[in-house]
Amino acid sequence: MTQENSVPPVWFRLPPGFHDFGPGDAAPLNAVADALDSPAAQKELSQLMDSLEELAGHDVVHTALGFHPEEPVGVTTSLFSLTIRRVEQPNPRLAVARTALAIARSSLWTRAVRRFIDLPSALPCSLVAGIISVPDIERHLFQARVATLHPDGLHLLVLDLTSACTEHAAAYTDILEAVVHTLQFTDPDPGVPKAIGTSRILEVLL
Repeated sequence: MTQENSVPPVWFRLPPGFHDFGPGDAAPLNAVADALDSPAAQKELSQLMDSLEELAGHDVVHTALGFHPEEPVGVTTSLFSLTIRRVEQPNPRLAVARTALAIARSSLWTRAVRRFIDLPSALPCSLVAGIISVPDIERHLFQARVATLHPDGLHLLVLDLTSACTEHAAAYTDILEAVVHTLQFTDPDPGVPKAIGTSRILEVLL
């Protein structure tokens, strides 16, 4: 669920392996980096935490880190974020279309797929996913971005999933699409069980 008071409440479910975090969670993440005894990991986590305050200034209301075991050894990591912006024009569906078009036209994409997602709510929803090249970062990244509309017609939702593990692009695309299908805008039944099971990237949706 979103926690910001200035935005409408939104509920969604992330699959196993994802862990919510925010600016106040630097200490446990630093402890993880220390346990890994990896200067590179410590540097990356430090940069990530420094960026959280900047994300808040761009209407990002929720962030989560994904950790999924990978054979034979290792962990794939990803960053999920939810952005909620107020629609600044009278036609909210047009706002979704323009946002999706702006995402698709970004110069960062080296290759991407674009498609509409049919939601049970019939709200407009567009997905763009593929490989991006970010300035000052040597390796390419995977990113999937979804733009959709809040039922109040006043707010735009953008869901992002980013990872350096480009070989799992298809799996990460499926994960983000699955998350979009869990979006709810009224408090769900508290008796509904939470997702359980494996957190391996290629099994998480099974």
